[in-house]
Amino acid sequence: MRRSFPFLAGAALVVASAAPAVASDGDEGFTIKDSRITESSGLVASHAHPGIYWTHNDSDDGPYLYAVDSSTGETVARITMTGVGAPRDVEAISLGPDGDLYVGDIGDNLGGTWKYVWVYKLPEPKVLKDQTIRATQYVVKYADGARDAEALMVHPKTGRVYIVSKNEDGGGLYEAPAKLTTSGTNVFKRIADVDLWTTDGAFSPDGKQLVVRGYFGGIAYSWNDGKIKKQGRLNVPLQRQGESVAYTADGSELMYGTEGANSEVKAESVPGGGEGGSSSKGGGSHSAGGSGGDSDGLNANFKVGALVLAAALAVVFGLKRLLRRN
Repeated sequence: MRRSFPFLAGAALVVASAAPAVASDGDEGFTIKDSRITESSGLVASHAHPGIYWTHNDSDDGPYLYAVDSSTGETVARITMTGVGAPRDVEAISLGPDGDLYVGDIGDNLGGTWKYVWVYKLPEPKVLKDQTIRATQYVVKYADGARDAEALMVHPKTGRVYIVSKNEDGGGLYEAPAKLTTSGTNVFKRIADVDLWTTDGAFSPDGKQLVVRGYFGGIAYSWNDGKIKKQGRLNVPLQRQGESVAYTADGSELMYGTEGANSEVKAESVPGGGEGGSSSKGGGSHSAGGSGGDSDGLNANFKVGALVLAAALAVVFGLKRLLRRN
């Protein structure tokens, strides 16, 4: 999304007053300190460089990727992509099993009217320093027509690329051809419905789980060769404009990012305890599909606040849509 609204800060205060306080998980997250990163929209953990997360700005900031050290919040490298023209609305980043970074120039601030979008692929650099790297550009269309999207995921075992479309009433999971081509258009086909206004998604490192997040919550799905089954709700932290989600490199936690200057990346438990079988953050309230309490796994402490925030944001985004159309 191109801009956040000052009103969101006020809405967040409403939620804070409406919901009981809970313990902070920020001690295992980090704050992005680079003043150039004001609209962090995608996030992925590096596997080649422990503790490094790749991110980028939203919209038409330029062909730049930033490597952020999670121990300090400082940028240790900025990559300039070449061979991709002028990015239009970069929304997502993922890492493939080939060690390449995949960048989704898939946003559509005009509400799904662009005839095509792009995916860029480039090798993750072995040395972290400011440098220019040539990327491969793929043209993407959807089998059922143009649409807005902010979530791009590459399966860590098969290397197949997936996109989740963004819609207030829920989106769709779209699957790429088995192998992307530069010689023509890559047509993504809808294979499942996703019941969320999705701003990002990620596969677990073992490829057995898919998570998607939105502004107000998230969903965990089990993954079986393109077939998804809902496991339950994610415990998404309250953020000013939640735009990204990523698994840690070892799959033990989920990292949630947001837009804005000095934006915080917050750590939360992985539904089901993550790949290690247990989570460092306790409590069944973080688990999806657990027994007892709310059947969909939502943390009851946030229900009232989430409803208030949802109503407030519905007004804001409704006004934005009207202004955009005029």
